[in-house]
Amino acid sequence: MQDSQINTVIKILKKELEVGTLPIVSHLAEDQRDPFVILISTLLSLRTKDEVTAVATERLFALASTPQEMLQISLSKIAKTIYPVGFYRVKARTIHHVSRELISRFNSKMPDDLDTLLSIKGVGRKTANLVVSLAYGKDGICVDTHVHRISNRLGYVKTKTPDETEFALRDKLPRCHWIIYNTIMVAFGRKTCKPVSPLCSVCPVNIYCERVGVTLSR
Repeated sequence: MQDSQINTVIKILKKELEVGTLPIVSHLAEDQRDPFVILISTLLSLRTKDEVTAVATERLFALASTPQEMLQISLSKIAKTIYPVGFYRVKARTIHHVSRELISRFNSKMPDDLDTLLSIKGVGRKTANLVVSLAYGKDGICVDTHVHRISNRLGYVKTKTPDETEFALRDKLPRCHWIIYNTIMVAFGRKTCKPVSPLCSVCPVNIYCERVGVTLSR
């Protein structure tokens, strides 16, 4: 696709967004912009289905809503509360560590810049970008498997890893699309542009897509 066509593609896909297809973190950000909720929800969502993440987030924040309160809960209770999210025991330890870091280094206030967030062990680029963009409304590009796959499938970037995709998008994607890009592509990837056998016959942007790597479609 021509680089300039990304504006049209995003405009079309924005119209396709439905409340029921929003990623859980994007949905939470619509209701509230609590940086701590967005951070913890994103950590829980890694390798976990959204419906599981949503329930686990609700259960956990019914017990604790601040870093101080989170440290009052034992690791075993956190693990039990967030089960069955993927790697729930590891994530329980990460939640304790992040909470402790926020208290000791930042006076319980969530940093609002990417580099500082990345200095917290357990916070990766996807998580940091989501906090910066969804909680603080600052420019950030969150790249997960959907964003990586679709950006390459369209022919907009040619990259091998999500990190490479993020930096490629930072170089060419108009800034006005940075914050919404993840929400749009995740919803589109779940509904239409699936990892295996995408629904190309009903895709609203198929005329712009190069279908890179697509060998089977419906």
